[in-house]
Amino acid sequence: MTKQIVFSGIQPTGDIHIGNYLGALRNWVRLQDEYETIYCVVDLHALTIPQDPAAFEKDRLEAAKMVIAAGVDPTTSLFYYQSQVPQHTELSWILGTLTQLGSLNRMTQFKDKSDRVGANLGLYAYPVLMAADILIHHAHKVPVGEDQTQHLELARDLAERFNRRYGDEFPVPEGIIPEHGARIMSLQDPTSKMSKSDPNQGSRILLLDEPDVVRKKIGRAVTDSGTGIEYDWEKKPGITNLLEILSLFQDTAVETLVAEHHDKQYGEFKQLVAEAVVDGLAPIRSAYNTLEDEDVSRLMNKGALDARTSAEKYQVGVRQKVGLTGH
Repeated sequence: MTKQIVFSGIQPTGDIHIGNYLGALRNWVRLQDEYETIYCVVDLHALTIPQDPAAFEKDRLEAAKMVIAAGVDPTTSLFYYQSQVPQHTELSWILGTLTQLGSLNRMTQFKDKSDRVGANLGLYAYPVLMAADILIHHAHKVPVGEDQTQHLELARDLAERFNRRYGDEFPVPEGIIPEHGARIMSLQDPTSKMSKSDPNQGSRILLLDEPDVVRKKIGRAVTDSGTGIEYDWEKKPGITNLLEILSLFQDTAVETLVAEHHDKQYGEFKQLVAEAVVDGLAPIRSAYNTLEDEDVSRLMNKGALDARTSAEKYQVGVRQKVGLTGH
């Protein structure tokens, strides 16, 4: 039986933190066993905000190294840089001709980001390129966080719209949303998502943070009034966030952790969480330190060749359907 195809991407926008790992990368690794997995560093998406070219080149490589260190196997998964597969942008243009402005005007991420970095066409059309990323390889499943579900809905809509107008071509992709870990919150503001763009370095734990740095950041994490370890996002968002983190790193149900640690003092509980994170990140840090830049670049170039072959196989059918056959 042919495996279904899973696609997902990660932006090369600086240091990767445990929110990226628990919400995405860890699931990418697990999906390799069940699906045909295709992952990419979506560097074209990252250009929607200003980038320093030299730093950006390093960030692209760094993102690739971190994905591999986290457990994505380039010999099992197709893994590449989005910009090296031009079929992404070709399909994006074709899908753009089917996209209603009203759909893009409703995108909440565009409104949020344009307020921070200024509006541009790339930011506005970002969801169409994301739809092309998903559809170019005829993906069936897409692991997404809660903040990306609106973009996935557009991809589904565009697949259906293309199929109605030109004939069946694309599977209509479905989302894979993890029950836990899809939204790890800031250690300094547990009502906000953990983010690379937060100016407070203590708000997030990076995958390459030294053990003592991890302990210090969790030790300084904002907690809540009162006592007792309880899972309640409304009343105790700080402790609840730490419970989520502990649950994911220990692969233990939150309910079990609450029962086990309910009477612990906050300080003692933080130490427990910190050690679980240190232990969980140790294999990633070790794997990262064994990776050579040249070897990763070679793997990414090989991935790009394979991805272009895969994408072109499907894109031929798209061109034929819309009348771009070259006759």
